[in-house]
Amino acid sequence: MELAASGYADHLTETDLRLLCTAAGLPASTDRTAFTDPALLEGLLADPRVFDAVFGDHDEVVLVSPFLAFVVAVHRATLDLAGLDYLPERSGLRQRIPVFDTPELRDFLGSAERRLFLAELLASFTRVASGRYRVQSGWGGTSRSRTRRFSELDPVRLAGMLDDAPEESRPGIYRRLGDVSLFLAGVFPDYSAMHALGPVDVSRLLRSARVPYDARDSLATAPALDLLEYLGARWYRAALSAAPVRTARLDVVGDVAGRFRQARRVLNHLADRYLISRSAPWFPQPGTS
Repeated sequence: MELAASGYADHLTETDLRLLCTAAGLPASTDRTAFTDPALLEGLLADPRVFDAVFGDHDEVVLVSPFLAFVVAVHRATLDLAGLDYLPERSGLRQRIPVFDTPELRDFLGSAERRLFLAELLASFTRVASGRYRVQSGWGGTSRSRTRRFSELDPVRLAGMLDDAPEESRPGIYRRLGDVSLFLAGVFPDYSAMHALGPVDVSRLLRSARVPYDARDSLATAPALDLLEYLGARWYRAALSAAPVRTARLDVVGDVAGRFRQARRVLNHLADRYLISRSAPWFPQPGTS
């Protein structure tokens, strides 16, 4: 919990802290160091008064950082799931069936580190990096410089960076590939299903994830969400194994890799309930970058 508390405190702005104090009835003069206390901070983020201050209907505009909104929503999901026996699951484009897996989802959210992981993941996609980079190619003693495009919301182009990236950059690319897989499957599952990757792109992604040849045929025809789950977990594990130093934060990445489906299902709930609405356009639409 100490790791999560320090992580929360790193992201929260002064405006966020003032809102937390006001909503929870704490003195406005509360020192910032008080918010490094894990018990205090976790209690504030789960406080229904804080949730109402961020997501309730208000006449005035409430200014908070995206991170605070997301971490409050993640904590609210814990309360939501406590009173539910099942959540709807995608069985096809815009189709839902009940799945009785809420005990697993409650267990996932029982970890402060995993709650922080989801909030940081969501906040990282409010601004999506995209652009161009140059690579050298050629044969027969000749060399040519070519320009390639990339976008953090396009796993195919992002995976293409692995071909030319230096060894020390690959753990970060693998990590971001895992992130975008989880984000697309969790926040925009219908888009992911509607814009399923073609066979050439699927083949490239399976190759970039170093999927064994004997497993590629079955995965090539897998539903979009199943494919993203498989690749995302595999890329997270690749980031973990390629990193020169194993940190506590990377340990959480490995933990989520083993619980990727639960992470995706929690994000589905958050997106349906709190994140995707006209009044709160947190994220750019996939395919627009």
